[in-house]
Amino acid sequence: MLENLNKFAPFLLMFVVIYFFMIRPQQKKAKQEKVFESELKVGDKVITKSGLHGKVSELSETTVVIETMAGKLKMERSAISMEMSASLAKK
Repeated sequence: MLENLNKFAPFLLMFVVIYFFMIRPQQKKAKQEKVFESELKVGDKVITKSGLHGKVSELSETTVVIETMAGKLKMERSAISMEMSASLAKK
């Protein structure tokens, strides 16, 4: 029985390492992005994942209207980059 455990120990260890270095951080980041999307408010300056800069002018449950220099754009909340918008807010 101990031999069987020794055979599976490397696989178990590999799964634990993959979980703590890949799966868990990815889940944590997804949760942070959901919180960021839910905390958006009118007047926030944001940057989209495609690089568009603008200011939030309207919000609905799943979409957001961003006012840019070219006009207003309606897009999904998930299209707003958490990292780039946070760096913009720090400036």
